[in-house]
Amino acid sequence: MSEGTLAGSPGPHVFVTSQDHLVLAAEDASHLERSLRMRDGDSLTVSDGQGSWAPGVLRTDGLVELSDTWRHIAAPAVEITIAFSLVKGSKPELVVQKLTELGVDQIVALVADRSIVRWDEAKVAKATKRWNRIIREASMQSHRVRLPVLGGVADSDTFFASESPVAVAQFGGEPVGNEHRCIAIGPEGGWSDRELASAAGRVSLGETVLRAETAAIAAGTLLAAARRSA
Repeated sequence: MSEGTLAGSPGPHVFVTSQDHLVLAAEDASHLERSLRMRDGDSLTVSDGQGSWAPGVLRTDGLVELSDTWRHIAAPAVEITIAFSLVKGSKPELVVQKLTELGVDQIVALVADRSIVRWDEAKVAKATKRWNRIIREASMQSHRVRLPVLGGVADSDTFFASESPVAVAQFGGEPVGNEHRCIAIGPEGGWSDRELASAAGRVSLGETVLRAETAAIAAGTLLAAARRSA
């Protein structure tokens, strides 16, 4: 393993509460032992979710013992955000999972002018709890050391005003480049004229018509690639 990177690290990757509290959450310990068949002394890596990680070994009762010192990976110079309009069913969960795997720093769900899906406070709270769990699981799977921020559910007016500049995904837009930091994905019915006028720009995600959930994942892929090439 090289300093400051998880490349080539052995075993699974898990999160702990802090560098001073090396106890796994009960569900994480259960996953390691039951699903991955890990036993006392098996290698893994741990992270505090804020950029630091260390190699270690699993011990009984959900404890982790470090085998080397903590290392820190600096936050990216450019943070990227994807805002996706809510869609039906379990598709938002897929979007949150894949954007986390791709390295997106902030994930926001939108209620746009033409959104069909509109949730009450109880459903937003339930979904937010579920999404945070998905973010944690996907971050472990993809060996992230910094958990992405979940921005919750916002209406398009509030989001466009608070996250300037926001580029919206729209046919005829410019290619996604390293100057873009935030892309918003509209609902199946598209953006309203009012929303298009509020956006700072428009970007194209390709030459075909994508479903909303596919568009969100494509936008995350393009933003992450543009950041790497900067």
